This record gives sequence, structure tokens and C-alpha cells, in this order.
Amino acid sequence: MTHEAEDEAPVVATTFRDVVVIGGGCYGTFYAGQLHEARARGKADFRSVLVVDRDPACQAVREGRLGERVELVVADWSAFLDAFLERPAPAPGQPDDAIVPSPLMPHLMAQWLERTASRLAPSRHPRPVPAERPLGTPYDVLAPDGTRYVSFADWLCPTHCIEPAICPVIRAPRTWEMGDALEHYVQRADRRRPTLGPALFVTRHRAFGVGMFDVAEARAARAVVEQAVARPDPVEVVVATISSCHGAVGVLRFDPATG
Repeated sequence: MTHEAEDEAPVVATTFRDVVVIGGGCYGTFYAGQLHEARARGKADFRSVLVVDRDPACQAVREGRLGERVELVVADWSAFLDAFLERPAPAPGQPDDAIVPSPLMPHLMAQWLERTASRLAPSRHPRPVPAERPLGTPYDVLAPDGTRYVSFADWLCPTHCIEPAICPVIRAPRTWEMGDALEHYVQRADRRRPTLGPALFVTRHRAFGVGMFDVAEARAARAVVEQAVARPDPVEVVVATISSCHGAVGVLRFDPATG
């Protein structure tokens, strides 16, 4: 990616509290470097970038991507997120945290919601079930673990595409938005059985080719789960980590309380 277009625009820094990069491999190493450069150029500011990987000698370390305000957290992703996402929200008007997902990671946010729901209401036996209903996008595949992977692109997208208004492949306006498609998906599902959501984690380009979602979306997703817990009837929650063009869709089912 080149930065000429961004350099010509007025400098408007995007400010965060902490930015979590999932994985210290090839993608995480690239994202950490881009965030460091964005801060150096005044296009982003943050308290720290936390690269989370179980390997203390991961690629980000080997390539020297750590440094000022960029540090490695040696931890399992799920264990890290359980603690990180319990941190209190910042005061109004203060910068919030953000998470940079890896395109190769499992559906970590759906797994986090499942663990959160199990702590909130173990008697409801919240559990993931396959996202059986197709979304209807050109790419729409149900994986063996029950996650549905969807995309509006039936072509090979450029690496680190920022999903601009004009699609760089078809060279025409991007007329689709995955968040809207998921809203309709939940409406259709709710006609068949009670369904809440979608609880969305929306990855947007924020600086120098780095996409991320705000931790505020995790708090909103937790609120959807709390709605499900408060209902006595069986209910499902659709949860998805998406960008404008692509997504991973999961379904969390709550049975009536036992005991």
C-alpha cells in the first residue's frame, strides 16, 4: 500500500487507548509496523499496541517490530480477550480500545460471547449451533465447525484492501454492505424461531491499511447476550465478525433454564 493519498489529505489523527493486534505472525507483524508508521506520521495515536501471541519468539519479535508503544503479550488469545474485554469503558469523550483481527484467526468473538453467556447464565446452557441458513452472498460456505463464511466478492481481492467506495477489482461503486445483509438475515431467521442480533464486530479501515473494530462493539454484543439471558423462551443470537465485504457468522443458542 502507498500513502500518497493520505499524505495529501489534512492530518487528522485517529486516537485510541490501546490497540490489540491478534497474532504476531505475518499479518500481525505487518499491522504493528503500519500502526507504528501511522503514529510517526501523525495519522494515529494510541497509548500502546499489544501484539498477542503464544510464541515469545514470534515473527513480530524476530523482525524487530516491537519498540516504542508496541509490545508483545505472550498469551492464549481466548484467555487474553476474557480479561481485556472486562476492562471498564473509558470516561465519556476519552479514547477507547480497538482490536485488529487476523484474517486467519478462528471466530474468536463468537467464542468469547459463548464463554461470557455461560458465566452469566449457565442454566440456559448457551452453546454454538451451525449457522445453517445461507446468507445468499456470492461466496457462502458453512465450515465444519458451524461458522458460516460469507463474501460479496466472487473474485480474488487485493491484499490489505481497505474496501473503498469504488471497488478496485470491478472498478465500480461498492453497492453492498455486509452489516445490512446481516440485519436482513436476522429478520428472516426471527420469522422461523426467536432470534436476536446481529451482534456485530465490524472491521473498518482506520489508518495505513489497518482494519479494526472498537471494543465498544464488544460491550454492545454483550448487551445482546444479556437480552437473550433475560428471556425465558428458547432464543438464538446471531454474532458476526465482518467488514463491508466479508464476514464470519455464528449462532449462539439459549435453551430454557434448567434447575
